[in-house]
Amino acid sequence: MNKNPFRYFKTSPEVIRLAVMMYVRFPLSLRNVEDLLHKRGVDLNHETVRFWWNRFGPMFAAEIRKRRADRLRAWPQWQWHLDEVFVKINGITHYLWRAVDHEGEVLEAYVTKRRDRHAALNFLRKAMKRYGQPKAIVTDRLRSYKAAMKVIGNEDRQDVGRWLNNRAENSHLPLRRRERAMLRFRRMRSLQKFAAVHCSVHNHFNLERHLNHRDRFKENRQIALDEWRDLAA
Repeated sequence: MNKNPFRYFKTSPEVIRLAVMMYVRFPLSLRNVEDLLHKRGVDLNHETVRFWWNRFGPMFAAEIRKRRADRLRAWPQWQWHLDEVFVKINGITHYLWRAVDHEGEVLEAYVTKRRDRHAALNFLRKAMKRYGQPKAIVTDRLRSYKAAMKVIGNEDRQDVGRWLNNRAENSHLPLRRRERAMLRFRRMRSLQKFAAVHCSVHNHFNLERHLNHRDRFKENRQIALDEWRDLAA
């Protein structure tokens, strides 16, 4: 029998889930979340929000990831888009690798200090261990991808094109907005932790508003909120 993760907290689980969702999903600072919750009649300190997201954020993300991984594993993976983005941590450049499927869902995020074959190989192995191998992998012209795929044995599945990887390029925008609101990251470990949580929460609430009719969008939004309120229940 699983123990209740909220058993030592006086605050209701609904408020904790709301605070974590607001901080991770939207480009808000800790003090912004504190002020918004105060307007709803919840009086707390911004450090409490920080503690909640550090404590429950990875737990919620793992549950979302497990549910979606089971669903994605049941369907054949058609195409992945791989890309890396530069992130400054205390003035030092790091690299955030991301794998995005053909529907725009972020599959994996991985932070490294280098952008070589070893880093690309670790990133690919981590993603394929969880989601299996896709039929095609779209990348930019970085040679590390080709060298890593040669080791794995799927070099023939790589596809390189000038505009083919726009889906991966656009997937960086939500995290960039969060990075500005958080005044950048200060540790590599913090970036890895937040990127993993942010990916899962972004996927959960990514309702493809521009593709669905308004009624269908509202229905999917309510379903996503109901599933979020059921996390760690």
